[in-house]
Amino acid sequence: MSSRQYTSGQVIPERRPYKVIVAKLGIDGHDRGAKVIARALKDAGFEVVYTGIRQTPRQVVMAALQEDADVIGVSILSGAHLHHVKKLMEELERMGANDIPVVVGGTIPIIDIDKLKEMGVKEVFLPGTSLRKIVEVIRRLAEEKRRKEEESH
Repeated sequence: MSSRQYTSGQVIPERRPYKVIVAKLGIDGHDRGAKVIARALKDAGFEVVYTGIRQTPRQVVMAALQEDADVIGVSILSGAHLHHVKKLMEELERMGANDIPVVVGGTIPIIDIDKLKEMGVKEVFLPGTSLRKIVEVIRRLAEEKRRKEEESH
């Protein structure tokens, strides 16, 4: 039964794994944390597309659209999180993809968390956040996005 499950005599198509884009915006070249998160998500059953370093907001949105992503995760250590996330959220809106939830992680000053959430970021992960919590939050956001998609069809 590779492509279908049987439940109570019914054939139910298997759901594809949740897909997450893990991205590094701007000139920030430090990607060890992003790679650790990508590995944790893969280990938890997610499909992960790591865009690599030095991505533009447009490149990240295009990757999310092409990959039919459920969540976008952005890692920022450069201190330019407000600028880059604002541009990312504007690009998502412009491309009609603002239904894709965005999470941000990295060295984010606590005073900027509310500003990021006002821009539309669903969650901000600070250094020391457990991988378990990150996986749980991203899974919940992906589930919510899929549920909304199913309800709209």
